[in-house]
Amino acid sequence: MASTSPIFISATILLLLSSYAKASFILTLVNNCPFPVWPAIQPNAGHPVLERGGFYLHSLTHRSFPAPAQHWSGRIWARTGCTYAHGKFSCVTGDCGHRLESNGLGGATPATLAQFSLHHGHNDLSSYGVSLVDGFNVPMTVTPHEGKGVCPVVGCRADLLATCPQNLQVRSPPGHGRVVACKSGCEAFGTDELCCRNHYNSPQTCRASSFSEFFKHACPATMTYAHDSPSLMHDCSSPRELKVIFCH
Repeated sequence: MASTSPIFISATILLLLSSYAKASFILTLVNNCPFPVWPAIQPNAGHPVLERGGFYLHSLTHRSFPAPAQHWSGRIWARTGCTYAHGKFSCVTGDCGHRLESNGLGGATPATLAQFSLHHGHNDLSSYGVSLVDGFNVPMTVTPHEGKGVCPVVGCRADLLATCPQNLQVRSPPGHGRVVACKSGCEAFGTDELCCRNHYNSPQTCRASSFSEFFKHACPATMTYAHDSPSLMHDCSSPRELKVIFCH
């Protein structure tokens, strides 16, 4: 019987351990809000849909599922005020195509977004952040566990519905209902300058506005306009878990 090289055995074990580490990487969505949310997950083009794109999450519960073992990028947000009536599913904020399982569809703004790029770079980096570029509907943080390197908690813990400027407020029902979301300046006014379009679509010409500064002042560890830079840089390698917490 032919002998097997110890070096070959060691390399095989390392490969198996690496595959196991990736396979054991999990995403956990935690609803800490005093109301139910319906998380939605949208992959970027070319990446698989996770958990059929959306599900129901009762108050003070969580749901964990395996993260992809290969490179994956996409976004997660909370839908609120969802109902199913007359054969139609719809949400007051974050609605995606009137579907519970959105199967990768985008969501209606305004909504707080968690953005991810998993398994990239030679050190198996996971990048993550919370964006208020498309406005705000619930507080949200992303918390890594057991990563190597610089792995900060990022996001927005403030309830911006209570302080949202009147000209950015979304109310339900419209008019005199309660504030359910806070628009970006781009969505509220639609100018090229606020939306960083056309001439303003570059890091040199896309600038913070009084509206983005409202979000940045309350939640400095977020992105608040298209070419914004997050205040907390990270270089997080091989985390065991990334936890998205709504109403942290």
